[in-house]
Amino acid sequence: MNLQDMMVHRDNSSRTVDKYLMSYEGRVIAVRRHPAVLLPPVAAVVAGLVACASVSAVTGIAWIWWLWLIAIAYLVWKVIAWSLEFFLVTEHRVMVIKGVLNRDVVMMPLAKVTDITLNRSMTGRVLGYGEFRTESAGQKQWLQSIPFMPYPEQLYLEVSSVIFGSTEASPD
Repeated sequence: MNLQDMMVHRDNSSRTVDKYLMSYEGRVIAVRRHPAVLLPPVAAVVAGLVACASVSAVTGIAWIWWLWLIAIAYLVWKVIAWSLEFFLVTEHRVMVIKGVLNRDVVMMPLAKVTDITLNRSMTGRVLGYGEFRTESAGQKQWLQSIPFMPYPEQLYLEVSSVIFGSTEASPD
C-alpha cells in the first residue's frame, strides 16, 4: 500500500480541505498531524487523575473531581483541534489548515520553496513522526516548521517530488 492509498483510507477530509482549493487545483497530499501531538493533553488527564485521586483519598474532598473535568475538557478540545488540522499539498501550494472556532490557513506557493528538510528525533523515530522544515527564497515564512508529520519518509519523498519534480521520467 502506498502513501496515497493510506491517506485515502485514513482521511475523509474533503469537506474540510476542499473549500480552500482554487477551482483549478486538486489535492495531491492531505494528512493530519501524527496523533503523538495529543500526548501532552493525555498526560495532563492522567496526571490530573492521579492528583485528584490522591487529594480525594487523603482529604476526603469529593468536589476535587470537578477540577479533573478541566483536564478532560482540555483533552477533548485538543482532539477536536487535531481532527480539523491538515497539511495540504496541491500542484501549486503547500498549506496548513487549522483552528476550531477561528480557522487559520497558512499557504506558500510551491515556486517559492527552495528546500525542504526532514528532522526525526529519537521519540519521533519510535512513534513514527517527523518534522518538516521548509525554506523559501530569502523570505521569512509561516510554514518554516511543521512538526508531528506522519509517515515521514514516504511523505517527505512525495512532497519533494511535487515541489522539485519527479525523477521517474527518464529521457529516451
